[in-house]
Amino acid sequence: MRGRHEHNMDAKGRIFVPAKFREQLGASFVAATVLDKCISLYPNDEWEKLMDQIAEEPLTKRRDIERFYSANAQDVEPDPQGRILLPKNLIRRAGLVKECVVLGVGKRAEIWDRETYDSKEVDMTLDAVEQKLQEMGF
Repeated sequence: MRGRHEHNMDAKGRIFVPAKFREQLGASFVAATVLDKCISLYPNDEWEKLMDQIAEEPLTKRRDIERFYSANAQDVEPDPQGRILLPKNLIRRAGLVKECVVLGVGKRAEIWDRETYDSKEVDMTLDAVEQKLQEMGF
């Protein structure tokens, strides 16, 4: 998934997910607030891979992470108009107000409050990205 799309969340907490993203996410998928201050949308198989990776750790190390991930995740299904209903707890955790940005981020999508993402994007200069790539060995 890739690209940036701007959509408004309505008063009921529904937001449109672009058709290309819905094709890759599937008929139902997972909405979660587990990374950054946004709602991440995972295809079910990607969510299961993530949870399986966590489950490889000893219970004493993983139990809080499993609780956190499970408590802050919800199965969602687009309606006929391509909108998903976001749970209030996820909306609150991500700080979504109305104007949102829906991003494609490889194997997941992310929903950000537009103002929050615009502030974050200011720090993503070409130099900063180049530095991160160098740190990763590129």
